[in-house]
Amino acid sequence: MKSLKVPALAGGVCLLAGLLSVFAQQGPTSSSSETVAKPRKKDSQPAETEEPKIPSKFSKKDKDIPEGLPTFKADVNTVQLDVSVLDNKGRFIPKIPGGNFRVLEDDVPQKIASFTTGNEAPMTVAMVVEFSNLFQQYWSQGWYETLVAAYGFVETLKPEDYVAVVAYDMRPEILSDFTTDRSKTQEAMQRLRIAAFSEANLYDALVDTADRMSNIEGRKAIVLIASGRDTFSKLTFDKTRKAIQQAAVPIYAISLLQAMRIMADAYMGPISRLDFLQADNQMRTFAKETGGQSFFPRFLGEYPAIYKSISDSLRNQYSITYHPTNQARDGKYRKIKVELVNPQGEPLKITDEKGKPMKYQVIAKPGYNAPREVE
Repeated sequence: MKSLKVPALAGGVCLLAGLLSVFAQQGPTSSSSETVAKPRKKDSQPAETEEPKIPSKFSKKDKDIPEGLPTFKADVNTVQLDVSVLDNKGRFIPKIPGGNFRVLEDDVPQKIASFTTGNEAPMTVAMVVEFSNLFQQYWSQGWYETLVAAYGFVETLKPEDYVAVVAYDMRPEILSDFTTDRSKTQEAMQRLRIAAFSEANLYDALVDTADRMSNIEGRKAIVLIASGRDTFSKLTFDKTRKAIQQAAVPIYAISLLQAMRIMADAYMGPISRLDFLQADNQMRTFAKETGGQSFFPRFLGEYPAIYKSISDSLRNQYSITYHPTNQARDGKYRKIKVELVNPQGEPLKITDEKGKPMKYQVIAKPGYNAPREVE
């Protein structure tokens, strides 16, 4: 397998000039008083029916799922949870007995039907990369950081892991389908050279990808590499949240341009500053509400630890299933909370190898939509 190599940044580029250029050239964005762009009116141009630019099996139809990837029809009377327990340094805590897990649905304790521990299980990952002229102009610092993050994550994958590459500007484009063939992935990455449009329609790209992955079984995730800004998506922020919750695909969000924003802060007005704060909040929300994680690196040296954290969370999960006590098929959203408790029902105390108390966090999807009775 050939090594993926990211192009080096030209040494003659003036960083500060690049900062001002990048932050000055911004496509249409939502106003500071709104979280999202408004959808287009019905009487405007008809909705686009354009097919993916590359004929792909990365489809919403079950028959088009890539060969060799299992699909499933969810049992409406069973809820399946993938749970990670991480210490305060983001490391996976292994060997926790199933009896120490407690699941609450709408604050009602549930009886766990099965409990298993994943062991370095293969991953199925869609890497969704923002690649537009909003921040990724050719040879800019934003372009370089995007490529470093994308190429770096691909390098951490194991040979048996499936990965798809999706880039988005005005619309998402499938650069490569799910595959274990790294030469195809490299071909896709080579297309991340010159951005075409100044739009960055994050919501549309994220929902489209999550929807396509909803029927894939096993360890799956979306790795989102983006600034978090959305310029002109057809979907709103609220509709995006509901859609990704329904798809139930964990999102691991890696925010770009954190260091650049700090350096350019003195040159930004209050509206631009607020827009970036909203972008960070959106990345956190998408990750939290799907059972994933969000990262905001300021230095390139932070990326290896981020990749390891994502890998540990996905490969070494505890898998829990339960049959909800509430069997009503009303289509309503039900909140889930996973806790670690001792036999007395008190919060479980975990100590390190030196016997000192250790802080930890339990990561799992926060809820699901109950099935709706079909008449």
